[in-house]
Amino acid sequence: MFDKVTETNLLYDFYSPLLTNRQREVTRLYHCENLSLSEIGCELSISRQGVYDSLKNAEKALEEYESKLGLVQRFACTATLVRSAHERIDAMIMDNAANKELTGQLCSLKETIDELGQ
Repeated sequence: MFDKVTETNLLYDFYSPLLTNRQREVTRLYHCENLSLSEIGCELSISRQGVYDSLKNAEKALEEYESKLGLVQRFACTATLVRSAHERIDAMIMDNAANKELTGQLCSLKETIDELGQ
């Protein structure tokens, strides 16, 4: 589906409110701010091992939330379907360029699809 970094960032985007404050902060600093374990430990006044443990527990929790709720998987499927719909509508617009009424309705349909995907 996604590479590991992208997947972890998506999991964080969807499920970070479900993490403890410490897990959320450590995960944000590591994955979003790209700080090392040592740098995070200094910033939060905890050991490197404490950062590592908190990060691994957070990542495990994020994966468990996804396995139960499937929001990231649903998001990926929706994005794929929206791209496919856009491509099909674009092809219909090109095939019917002379029909301004139809192409206008198809463009309106694309806008509606975009609103649903947000």
